[in-house]
Amino acid sequence: MSSDPVRRGRLTGGRPADVAAFLSSIEADRWIADADVRVDIAHLLMLDHQGIIERDASSAVMVALLEMYEHGVPETVFDDEYEDVHAGIEACLIAKSGMDKGGRLHMGRSRNDEVATCIRIRLRSELLTHLTKLAALRAALLEQAGNHTETVMPGFTHLQHAQPTTLGHYLLAYEQALSRDFERLTDAYIRVNRSPLGAAAFASTGYPIDREMTAELLGFPDLMLNTMDAVSARDFVIETASACTILMSTLSRLAEEIVLWSTSFVRFVTLDDAYCSTSSIMPQKKNPDTAEIMRGKSGAVAGAFIAAFTAVKGLPMSYNRDLQDVTPSLWRAVSESGACISIATGIISTATFHPDRMREEAGRGFSTATELADVLVREYGLPFRAAHNIIGRAIRSGEITLSVLEAAARELSDISLIERGLTGERILEALDVDVSVRMRSAPGGPAPETVKKALSMRTLALEEDVIWVQSEQKRLQNAEDTMIKDARKLVDES
Repeated sequence: MSSDPVRRGRLTGGRPADVAAFLSSIEADRWIADADVRVDIAHLLMLDHQGIIERDASSAVMVALLEMYEHGVPETVFDDEYEDVHAGIEACLIAKSGMDKGGRLHMGRSRNDEVATCIRIRLRSELLTHLTKLAALRAALLEQAGNHTETVMPGFTHLQHAQPTTLGHYLLAYEQALSRDFERLTDAYIRVNRSPLGAAAFASTGYPIDREMTAELLGFPDLMLNTMDAVSARDFVIETASACTILMSTLSRLAEEIVLWSTSFVRFVTLDDAYCSTSSIMPQKKNPDTAEIMRGKSGAVAGAFIAAFTAVKGLPMSYNRDLQDVTPSLWRAVSESGACISIATGIISTATFHPDRMREEAGRGFSTATELADVLVREYGLPFRAAHNIIGRAIRSGEITLSVLEAAARELSDISLIERGLTGERILEALDVDVSVRMRSAPGGPAPETVKKALSMRTLALEEDVIWVQSEQKRLQNAEDTMIKDARKLVDES
C-alpha cells in the first residue's frame, strides 16, 4: 500500500515510474518546504484556537512541526513516492504522531489553498531579497556617478556619436531605470502578500475556521477573499515574472554597454578580473563573460514568463493541475534575475572608468553641432530649422568654420552670419564639449551641477526605498516570531 496519505483511500495499486515522475512536483517543492511548515503551524494554531481539533492532538502534531521548523524538513519528505511536499510532510507527521492525531491536521483546508499560500510566502521573501539586491545595485551606480559628475563622454543615438554628456548622467539613467524595476517588484509584492489560506479546494469549508487569524499569523495584511479566485489565481506569478523580465531587459542593456565599452576599440572601462574570463587558446584575451552571460539570461527569464503566461491563459476556474507547471517557471525567473542583479552590482562597483579616453571621444562626429545651432538661434536670431540646415550643410562639407557657415547661410537662407556678428572665436566656444555639457542644465540634464542635484534626489529616494524594505522584513519576522512563540506555548501548556 502506498504511504502517500492522499492516495491510499480512493486509488488502488501503484503507478509506473514515468507516471509518478510526470505527476511529481517534489523538486520544485523544495522552494516551498520551509514555507509549508509555517503554514502548517499557523493552520494548526487556528484549528486549536477554534476548538476544531483536540488539544492532545494539536500538541502532538505541533511538537513534530516545531522539530521541522527548528531542524529543517527531513529528506524523506522528498521521496519519489509522494506527489508533492505537502503529502510528504503530512506522511512524516502521521508517522511521528499517529494517524489519529497527525491525520487531523488537514481539516478545513486543501492542498489547493495550501500550495497557493506557500508559494506566496516564499515569493514575498524572494521579492524582498530582490529589492535589497536592487538597492545595492542602485547604490553602486550612484557611487560611481558621484565620482564622475564632470567626466565628459560621448552620448549616442543609433550607436553614433550624438551629443556630449557626462558619465554621471549616463549612470544615473540606469539607476533611474532600475528604480522603476524596483517599483514594479514592489507593486507585485503588494498583490503577492495576500492570504488564500482557508479557501480549501475552492468552496471554503464547513469547519468554523478563522481565516483572519491564519493570515495574521503568517504576516499577510489582507485575504484573497473569494475562495475560488484564491486557489486558482496565478496572476501574481505572471506579474512577478513579468517584472523580472522587464528588470532583465534593463540589466541586459547595461551588460551590452559594459561589453561594448570594455572592447579595445572603445576602452571606456576596465572590468575587474574577477568578472572576466580568458581564452583557452589565446593568452592575451580578457573577456567580459559575466556581462555576456547576464545579457543571455534575459532570454531565460523572458522564456519563463512566457511559459507561465501560456500555462495560465486558458484555464477555467478553479484549480487545474496545469498550475503545477507554472511554479517552476516562477522560480527560474526569480533565481536567474536575482543572480544577475548581484553580478551587475559587482561589475559596476569594481569597474574602472577611463575619463581621458571618454573625453577623447566626446567631441567626435560633430557631437557639439546642436549647441552651435542653438547659439545661432539664441544669439543671432535664426529660426531653429534654418540654423539646423545651415549647420547640416557645413557638416556635409566636412568642417565647421566661419567661412563655411557663412556660405551655407547665404545659400540656404540668404542671410549673412558675419553681418549678424558671428565670429570664429564664438564658433569654437560653442563647439567646446565642456560648454555644451554645462549649457544642458535643465532638470535631469548632464551638466555637472544638475547631475549633483539629481544625485542628492536619487540618494534620498533610495534611502526611503531601503527603509520600506527593511520595515517589511522586520514586520514579517515579528509575525513569524510571534507565531512560533504561540506554537511553543501551546506545547508547553499541554
